[in-house]
Amino acid sequence: MAALLAVLFVRVPIAVALALTGVCGYAAIDGWRKALTMMASVPFELASAYSLSVVPLFILMGAVAARANMAKEMFAAANGVFSGIRGALANATVGACALFGAICGSSIATAATFSRVAIPEMRRHGYEPSFAAGCVAAAGTLDVLIPPSVLIAIYALVAEQSLAKLYAAAFVPGFVLAGLYVVAVWTVAWLRPAWVPRVPGMRLANRLRAGVGAWKLVVLFFFAVVGIYLGWFSPTEAAAIAAFVAILIAFATRAMSLRGLVEALLETVYTTAAVFFVIVGAFIFSRFIVITQFPVELGRWVTQSQLSPLSVMLAVMALYLILGTFLDEVSTILVTIPVTLPLVTGIGYDGIWLGVFVTVMCTIGLITPPTGMTVFVIQAQHPDIPVAQIYLGTLPFLVADLVLVGLLIAFPALALWLPGVLRV
Repeated sequence: MAALLAVLFVRVPIAVALALTGVCGYAAIDGWRKALTMMASVPFELASAYSLSVVPLFILMGAVAARANMAKEMFAAANGVFSGIRGALANATVGACALFGAICGSSIATAATFSRVAIPEMRRHGYEPSFAAGCVAAAGTLDVLIPPSVLIAIYALVAEQSLAKLYAAAFVPGFVLAGLYVVAVWTVAWLRPAWVPRVPGMRLANRLRAGVGAWKLVVLFFFAVVGIYLGWFSPTEAAAIAAFVAILIAFATRAMSLRGLVEALLETVYTTAAVFFVIVGAFIFSRFIVITQFPVELGRWVTQSQLSPLSVMLAVMALYLILGTFLDEVSTILVTIPVTLPLVTGIGYDGIWLGVFVTVMCTIGLITPPTGMTVFVIQAQHPDIPVAQIYLGTLPFLVADLVLVGLLIAFPALALWLPGVLRV
């Protein structure tokens, strides 16, 4: 672990760092012949895994949705709901990102899209630039939690958990977090009214007209998520059908050209290649972790130390908070799950619950310094807003994230209730 961190700090790419330390560690324990055999077999096993095909398909659906102006339509629909209330544009951003999360599983794509849609509108109406940018940076992380989430799909693969159960488990916490973000906006509006000016309300006819634009979301969400629980599709089939339907809608409404489709396909290829490269490195590293028996020994130590479950979860929280400051969310999950999954399930928590918990912790990492990915995406598009100011704008939403973490630890049923009701 120390060697891995050292290699990361000298800026070796995460995939290479994981594979390098994994192979060297494996060789130190079991010899170079077996280590090299393992290194050769892992990429082949992953490339031929049918369950992994859900990742590029959901990425494609999100890429098409972003190019078909669906983000603007989501923002207009959400703005119609909150119109006339102080903080309406900020809450519309939160609502639109939550809705967009149902058709796009990438927080980076969502933050980049809404930084072009929402921030100019908020600044035009007098919002404090740092708060406007912080609102988009935080709301963009909702995509990580609200199904269909690519990150949850990766967790399902690594932890060998049911993707259908994980999507059901993440649904309620995802919208609870969106609600907490709305409360955060209202709190800021109350404490700092100059940051959040009141915007004139919309007429009822305009609200209804804006709401009609959300029909695309309803259709895609039905195929991407609802179809799974109706028993019509497997998660992979749902991802394929939803991606195809997104393309049909984009062409039928003339919101995307053939060139736009080519760009979406290329983005999917590049993103998938980058993600899979990290997954291969992480699986090599996890094979090394397994043969060290480190998770077993750690669990035995926790049992012998008679630590309370709350103490263990606070330690796990601290681990994810620290890793989130310098690792991206995919790498964080791939590196830690071989260790934290047996540890947390050993003290009585569920593997499905852990998937939701870890995903929420990853949303925190996306907006915490020094490497909050959504913050840097927004700063790249709005260079006049300093990074430090964007981090300041995310603080109210960071508090909301921590409140949700506390609720999940105190009330695990928040995540486990819906999978039980749906019996997936």
